Parts: sequence; C-alpha cells; structure tokens
Amino acid sequence: MNDCLFCKIISGDIPSNKAYEDEKVLAFYDIAPQAPVHILIIPKEHIGSAQELSTDNNELLGHMFAIARKLASEKGLDCSGYRLVTNVGDDAGQSVKHLHLHLIGGKTLKWDN
Repeated sequence: MNDCLFCKIISGDIPSNKAYEDEKVLAFYDIAPQAPVHILIIPKEHIGSAQELSTDNNELLGHMFAIARKLASEKGLDCSGYRLVTNVGDDAGQSVKHLHLHLIGGKTLKWDN
C-alpha cells in the first residue's frame, strides 16, 4: 500500500524508533505514548485491521502476541501488567488502517471514555 503510514515505516521511507524487528513484524515506540511504555507491533504484510484476519493468519497473529510478551518482559512489565489493544475501524479510533497491537504499560491503566 503506497499511502499506508505503517507500510512506509516498514520500507524505511519514514524513520521509527525500533524496539524489535524480524522477517514477519516490526515493533516501534509510539510517537505519542499513552504510558511510559507504548510500543506498536505491526505485521510487515499489509492487513487493514483485525476485521480482515482469517485462519490463514493464525501463525502471524500468534507471532505478534509472542513478540508482545517478549517486549513486555524486556521492559519489566510481565509482573506488573500491561495492556494489548488493537482498534478496528473509525468508531474504535483506528487512525492507521494497518493491523497493529499497542503494547502499553509502566503505570496503572484506566479506561477513559
């Protein structure tokens, strides 16, 4: 997708502060963090949102969660807790139409609505 912000980050056209990268995913620090730790985990394959996932994506999704667990442990969040969030669609606040997990932690989190 040539107009997708996250695809441009994956390709290196837009710089990011990387937390992790392998052949399947890229994880980078959010530019507007909502907590002391706020990392986005994105697949390198363009998938618009969780709404587009199928059973063909089971391995990729499991890998994304494994990387989230690894990063949470590295940041010391495994004992205190953390949140994993994916927004789907405009009403949920999905601002970039590329599947991504928010790994958020480092403070007590509340739901604000």
